[in-house]
Formats: sequence, structure tokens, C-alpha cells
Amino acid sequence: MKIERFEDIEAWKMARELTQRIYSLTQNGNFAKDFGLKNQITRAAVSIMANRAEGFDSQTDLVFIRYLFNAKGSASEVQSHLYVALDFGYITDKEFQKCYDFCDSAKNLIGGFIKYLSKE
Repeated sequence: MKIERFEDIEAWKMARELTQRIYSLTQNGNFAKDFGLKNQITRAAVSIMANRAEGFDSQTDLVFIRYLFNAKGSASEVQSHLYVALDFGYITDKEFQKCYDFCDSAKNLIGGFIKYLSKE
């Protein structure tokens, strides 16, 4: 399938799903009241999507790759914030692991896309 819009990128679709999961997690209990952490983790999740979209319309694959690395970094940031949420009891071990693993999958997909673009 030819990628004609950023919405066609599987990694963007996965980032969208991750963002939905993060927003869902942050709507409950004490997590919803921790405005600082809630803001940080949701902004990082949205950044993953935004960097992929923004990079897609860049002039070169090299610039797009830079945006993809930024997206990968934002996924790591989400993972780091998940530890804070876990440590303060905002999320369960199961919620943590599910989101953390989903972030890993998203990072792996980004990494594969970077490798693909680097070979062109």
C-alpha cells in the first residue's frame, strides 16, 4: 500500500491508539487530579502522533527521520511518566505493563520505519 497521507502510516495509527489509552488512563481517580503529570504524559503521547504527521510533510526523508526519532523519544517519555503514575498508585501494575508494552511496540514500529526510510 502506498502511503499518501500521514494517516496511512501504521506507526501514526498506533500512536493515535496509544494517545487514546493515555487519555483514558488519566481521566480517573488521583491521576485526573495530578494536573502536572496528566499534562506531561498526555502532551508526550500527542507529540508522538504530531511528530509523525509533521515529519511526513517535510521536504526530505532525512528530515522525516529526525521527526521519527523525536516521536520515538516522546514514546520513551510516556514510558517514564508511566513509572511515576505507577509509583504514586494512579495506575495498576497491569495498566502500567499494558501501556508500557504498547509504547515498546510503537517504538519498534518507528524504528522499523526509520530503517526503511534510511535505505531509500
